[in-house]
Amino acid sequence: MNFSDIQQRDQAAVMHTYARFPVAIQRGKNARCVDFDGKDYIDFSSGIGVNSLGFANEGWAKAVYEQLTTLQHISNLYYTLPCIQAAELIEQKSGMRKVFFANSGAEANEGAIKTARKYSLQKYGPGRSTIVSLQNSFHGRTVTTLSATGQDVFHKDFFPFTEGFRFAVANDLEATAAQLTQDVCAVLVELVQGEGGVLPLERDYVQGLARLCREKDILLIVDEVQTGAGRTGSFLCFQQFGIQPDLVTMAKGIGGGLPLGAVLFGERTADVLQPGDHATTFGGNPAVCAGAKYVLETMDEAFLAQVREKGDYFRQKLLTMPHVKGVAGMGLMLGIELDGVTSREVVEKGIEQGVLTLTAKAKLRLLPPLTITKEEIDQGLERLQRALAQL
Repeated sequence: MNFSDIQQRDQAAVMHTYARFPVAIQRGKNARCVDFDGKDYIDFSSGIGVNSLGFANEGWAKAVYEQLTTLQHISNLYYTLPCIQAAELIEQKSGMRKVFFANSGAEANEGAIKTARKYSLQKYGPGRSTIVSLQNSFHGRTVTTLSATGQDVFHKDFFPFTEGFRFAVANDLEATAAQLTQDVCAVLVELVQGEGGVLPLERDYVQGLARLCREKDILLIVDEVQTGAGRTGSFLCFQQFGIQPDLVTMAKGIGGGLPLGAVLFGERTADVLQPGDHATTFGGNPAVCAGAKYVLETMDEAFLAQVREKGDYFRQKLLTMPHVKGVAGMGLMLGIELDGVTSREVVEKGIEQGVLTLTAKAKLRLLPPLTITKEEIDQGLERLQRALAQL
């Protein structure tokens, strides 16, 4: 079977909600993969930040396989050990109090939104349900998380959207404070805006926003769907900003390649949701949580230090390349500002040269596996350099 066969079958059978690039990947190992025609690629995308331990990590695969052959699923009406073990590890690494497992980042954000509104309703009664998020943010593609997303391009075709959201200007504390009126129950932020262009928030702004939220008893929700699970060089990105949120959402890299989302609850929110308030059939699935447990056990301080070091190495090398004006981001979440070429042109030329990258608006985005080796980095950067030189 070759690429042409795969493409024809995909076009006939699969709903085209993605504008696919002309690549069909057959197999992979760590940051290297091969297509159906035998072409080799270095992967700087990790499934948009999902394959945190790379392709086919042996320890992760063994943990998932052993759980699959023991108990692949049982209702959340019963207790399972992998769910508990993964939650305990998240709590230890994050300083949060409780965990609810979902299946995706959008679902995790839905759970956090519901929690914030219930917290406020119980404490203050009706009329305090508005959630403020930031302009240029992205929080998911459900009707409600699209409503929470601060990009007009997503606010079309699917009206009416869920009410109760408005948007503040990122890194402008005075303008944000003006939005925190008496009807607001929570603020929802990404500390590095991923789909918005890999834009980190300023530390002073984040700390000032956290202070305002405490003063007004407004819950602070941090969306760590893309930044969490070691991506920025700490287990969670907020740990580099000197704050402690009330709610945190995770997904992508925490599952290591299987679908897993999570809502993390802080001191003020740990007891808000009660039986019947929120649920999901597959959340906390034993096999997925067994994989997450392996991912979580891997992410000790030595591992995270290597993520930071690799990020610095990438940055230094990228800044010497043609068409590169600057590099933003944290850890192994990098956005490359380009001069004279578009991000899509670079992705397409990179595919020709054997390196997989991503776009984030005008920027080229790199989200390599956290386990990527020095050899894989150098080979991928060499291919990216050739791609840039040809544009």
